[in-house]
Amino acid sequence: MFPEINLQDRVAIVTGSGRGIGRSIASVLSEAGADLVLVSRTQSQLDSLVAEIEQTGRQALAIAADLTDSSQVDGFVEQTLKHYGKIDILVNNAGQFQKRPIVPLPGVDLHPPIVPETVTSRISDADWLNIFAVNVHGLFYCCRAVAPSMLERKQGVVINVSSNSAIQASPYVAAYNASKASVNMLTKVLALEWANYNVRVNAIAPGEYHTSLTDFSWSDETEKSKRLARIPLHREGSLREIGLLVAYLASPKASYMTGQIIGIDGGLTAR
Repeated sequence: MFPEINLQDRVAIVTGSGRGIGRSIASVLSEAGADLVLVSRTQSQLDSLVAEIEQTGRQALAIAADLTDSSQVDGFVEQTLKHYGKIDILVNNAGQFQKRPIVPLPGVDLHPPIVPETVTSRISDADWLNIFAVNVHGLFYCCRAVAPSMLERKQGVVINVSSNSAIQASPYVAAYNASKASVNMLTKVLALEWANYNVRVNAIAPGEYHTSLTDFSWSDETEKSKRLARIPLHREGSLREIGLLVAYLASPKASYMTGQIIGIDGGLTAR
């Protein structure tokens, strides 16, 4: 019906594609015609997704890598170029999440979704740095690695997975909120730097979704009811809806969009 959204023979890298949002994004991109490079720390998760994608008639290359190591990022980008000869789309989806107060809050009941062992001490340097290492540094390494090829060809799309938490402050998620705010600004800066080369950079900002990172709260019925009550549409988001938005942004249909942060949150950030 809409041939402009056809991604036939495009090559897309999707980080954090072994499960959750990344897996859904990769699946939808393959349905739209793209060949995939699947990146995650867990090879077994990637291998099962490769089998699913190949059933659609598309190709998929699975690479286990740690995005916090820039040499490994450079390595899988080089491997992608050797295998496919080009990179058309980069989806920076890999992320880390942690929910705990910066320091213990005496007399405050933090049950749920915070488990008791996370509130007896302040956030460590390692905890804080780990969130930024994945959510910001890893994303930056990926953008930097794919840029030369895209800029030379004057063609490319980068889609960063941010969060409604980038603009909506919430207690107990300081590191995550700050890291996603950094993703938003990096998205805008790169969009301006690369616009003259026809390389578009946008971000999507999901709201309330049930993934392995948020299972600790969605699995608690009381907390789940609270979550649904504060979403204007009063329902949980579908991971496939995220994949469809990414496919649109990656397509020629969105060729006039760059530097944008698109919310997909059931109306949460409209409040």
